[in-house]
Amino acid sequence: MEAGVAMEGQALESAGLASELKIDGAAAIAEGERLITVAGDREIGIFRVKGRLVAWENRCPHQGGPACTGRLVGRTELALAPDKTVIREVRSETVTHLACPWHGWEFDVETGVCFALPTRSLRRIELVEHNGDVYVRP
Repeated sequence: MEAGVAMEGQALESAGLASELKIDGAAAIAEGERLITVAGDREIGIFRVKGRLVAWENRCPHQGGPACTGRLVGRTELALAPDKTVIREVRSETVTHLACPWHGWEFDVETGVCFALPTRSLRRIELVEHNGDVYVRP
């Protein structure tokens, strides 16, 4: 057993992953789904968006709420009449927002940028995928 652990550690070192934290279950996240987990001393949300994984610290920049646990909704868009008056609001099918459950701040789940205040965003967590496993950089 010790040899297996050493060999795995050597393989991770040679891949540049020796200090990363492996996240069990992250590779299996389906499109449009998420995994909330703890990596070291941080709680993070990992999402599959357009085929790739993105991760954010589970902390809203507004007042520290658990942003990654919020609802996933299409960005609000306006349907306009020919004279440019608003007919109705519709939800985008291509841009997904994450709505913080505390105060409703919406963030683009792909970029982390706040919809209403583009100068504010979620803190990105760097992920590395290697041999079917997902790792978080410390």
